[in-house]
Amino acid sequence: MIQFQCDYNEGCAQEILDLLIKTNMEQHVGYGEDAHCEKARQLIRQACESPEADVHFLVGGTQANATVISSVLRPHQGVIAASTGHIAVHETGAIEHGGHKVLALQACNGKITASQIKDCLIAHQQEDGPEHMVQPGMVYISYPTEYGTLYSREELEEISRISHDSQIPLFIDGARLGYGLTSHACDLTLPQLAHLADVFYIGGTKQGALFGEAVVIQQPGLKKDFRYFIKQGGGMLAKGRLLGIQFEALMTNNLYFRLARHANDMAALIREAFQQQGFEEAVPSPTNQLFYILPNDDLKRLEQKFILSPWGHPDAEHTIVRFCTSWATKPENVQALISAIKH
Repeated sequence: MIQFQCDYNEGCAQEILDLLIKTNMEQHVGYGEDAHCEKARQLIRQACESPEADVHFLVGGTQANATVISSVLRPHQGVIAASTGHIAVHETGAIEHGGHKVLALQACNGKITASQIKDCLIAHQQEDGPEHMVQPGMVYISYPTEYGTLYSREELEEISRISHDSQIPLFIDGARLGYGLTSHACDLTLPQLAHLADVFYIGGTKQGALFGEAVVIQQPGLKKDFRYFIKQGGGMLAKGRLLGIQFEALMTNNLYFRLARHANDMAALIREAFQQQGFEEAVPSPTNQLFYILPNDDLKRLEQKFILSPWGHPDAEHTIVRFCTSWATKPENVQALISAIKH
């Protein structure tokens, strides 16, 4: 069976594996204070054009989201997010488990707008006794979104402006950041995104690493004691160099973006095949996640050769299916899927 259900089926990029083997018997201090983590931090700061940024390495996305959000919010505060946002849907209530409410706004193709955020903030202020309600204390968005869609630079600038005018931080979940930044539809750069966010992370788990996310803290007020939150949340890896080595490799010779571009190129071939056959796109995604509406008979036929991700049923005869490429997707597997789509 060929798998197109997610972008973390394979192990890691060969460059990462080579560097892990090469450094395997080196002796280093633990907990992310080793030379490899420091080199990775410097490479990330350079890529973001943020020499003063704090960079911390965590194992996974849910851990990164929960740690960042818990470090920022006061006990009476919640986080504004899209109704389809990862923290609202696919993290088993991790944010609520940490004592904070997700203030979900209705999403359109995975996105929320600056005006929605502004209305949410105004509505809270106009409550009869706002202290009886959860106070919005942060804005969370994903880039790309959980539906593979992208915020434009203008949209991000507006969201950033509303957040900063309201004195609440903007947090960007970058689990698939590279796939967004290398999309043909992207109109901003990593440094531009980095300077619009107060805190964001560069995803590794879904983009060529064995595991790991690099949290980048821009706002000085959010930096204090962050390592305490990492430790308290069980996120401080004793062999922290395993994270640093991976990001050292990813951020060298443009590997991170080369891997991401490959996934988008493979997705583009699949997208073209679906379009040629007249299948309806459920969400107009320009990245490595594709969502198409398939007759149930066609889905059953494809499932004989491919592992896919059903994402809902618009009616009894059709299913929305996600097709996800990755940094490691083989061209021959894409061609096999294209052949099946056409027949």
